[in-house]
Amino acid sequence: MNNTLQLEVAGMTCGHCQSAVLKALKSVGGVQDAQVDLASGKAQVQGSPDPQQLIHAIEEEGYTARVLS
Repeated sequence: MNNTLQLEVAGMTCGHCQSAVLKALKSVGGVQDAQVDLASGKAQVQGSPDPQQLIHAIEEEGYTARVLS
């Protein structure tokens, strides 16, 4: 099943942070595409990944996240 998840990501302060989070999200199995918006602190993920794996990948980069939808 294909869906879109929105996550709130805390701790991003620059473009490098945004890139690190994007790379982490795209490394998770089931992710077809992802976008990270630094200004809003939100990320959107398309595909069928495990939400807990997305959060874990972001936390491995030093940020915190929670699923919004």
